[in-house]
Amino acid sequence: MLFVISGLSFKLLNALVKMEPDNKYDILIIGGGPIGLACGIEAKKAGLTYIILEKGCLVNSLYNYPANMTFFSTSDKLEIGGIPFVSNNIKPTRSEALEYYRRVTEHFDLNLRLFEAVKSVRQEGNSYRIESSKSEYEAANIIISTGFYDIPNLLNIPGEDLPKVKHYYKDPHFYAKQHVLVVGANNSSVDAALETYRKGAQVSMVIREPEIGERVKYWVRPDIVNRIKGGSIKAYFNSNLSEVRENEVDIIGPEGTITIQNDFVLAMTGYQPDLSFLRKLGINISDDEKQVPEHNPETMETNMKGIYLAGVICGGMDTHVWFIENSRVHAEKIIKQLIIDS
Repeated sequence: MLFVISGLSFKLLNALVKMEPDNKYDILIIGGGPIGLACGIEAKKAGLTYIILEKGCLVNSLYNYPANMTFFSTSDKLEIGGIPFVSNNIKPTRSEALEYYRRVTEHFDLNLRLFEAVKSVRQEGNSYRIESSKSEYEAANIIISTGFYDIPNLLNIPGEDLPKVKHYYKDPHFYAKQHVLVVGANNSSVDAALETYRKGAQVSMVIREPEIGERVKYWVRPDIVNRIKGGSIKAYFNSNLSEVRENEVDIIGPEGTITIQNDFVLAMTGYQPDLSFLRKLGINISDDEKQVPEHNPETMETNMKGIYLAGVICGGMDTHVWFIENSRVHAEKIIKQLIIDS
């Protein structure tokens, strides 16, 4: 039977249908990475109602890491919820981390919604109304743990929009027998250069600095340095990529502009958090180049009451401050404060 309610739009009626009583929570957590999961675990332990929304798959950022990646940290420093992380070697691989966090999620039976993106957040009295791609929710508090892997730092050069330019690197086999230029000298750049070289690619690197970065994993750095010295991998130091074309690229260096043959560009130039989302929520962002979101480091609460930050997002554009191992404590800090305030 169909009832017509005078003055009630279909959009509002649909919202009322979606907004069921069980869609009200003490906490809504945005981001289903390791730190978002840690927040969910602490909330559950404290007896608070919560839900985790993740726009991609479980620990989506880790899933999008290179297939053969090895963590810099030891496995014990990546543990959450008190669940041991046992790996084959001291430093775990991407596949081991994916398996670990999946098992942790199952162990705690976390209230998690995957492939569900947050579309909007608006304050209504003492709570927040959150609209996602699939439903609507009401929460007294929000924890944002969205990481920084979604938005690549662009080169802003001609040809960057060509399909041959990749800002994400997955597997080296794809680049076998190809002329590959790797941009950057950080861990991801060095891993991509070495792996594609070993799969038969002809690899060059363009590096703004005069040498390979000191932050490169200590067991990998000698390998890339020796490959460059031996001529297996050509490195253009103190140089910048200036233009990309279908079959070649231009590099500006100390001796001017040179052109080299090229099939693919791996622009491993880093990533940045979605600060525009924070600004829409009313969170203050510092005016300097670091663009740090305003938050209390003791409670992790932002200038917006009831909205908290956790994980790498706390560092703004400085993505080398917070990692899994040193931001796991954010979950405990936040939940402790919520219990005090309740």
